[in-house]
Amino acid sequence: MAKEEVLKAYKKAFGENLKKIRAEKIKTLSGVDSKTKFDSSNYHKYELGTGNPTLETIVSIATGLGIHPKELLDFEFDLNKIDIHK
Repeated sequence: MAKEEVLKAYKKAFGENLKKIRAEKIKTLSGVDSKTKFDSSNYHKYELGTGNPTLETIVSIATGLGIHPKELLDFEFDLNKIDIHK
């Protein structure tokens, strides 16, 4: 799998996890604005897996959701099956 494909798959998995957590904490995407300080349309790209959040963004989102940042990265993704250096 090429590096670009791996990163795309990882961002998608991150987004699915983010959406699951947000749905538990905020319920609706429209509630994101006030809780996370992100415009919901900008935030939505992370849930879709099309955005590439920085560490600062991950910390900001986690703070807004009232969770530790590591929870946003706690999802299944088997890097042992992938050679990212190809």
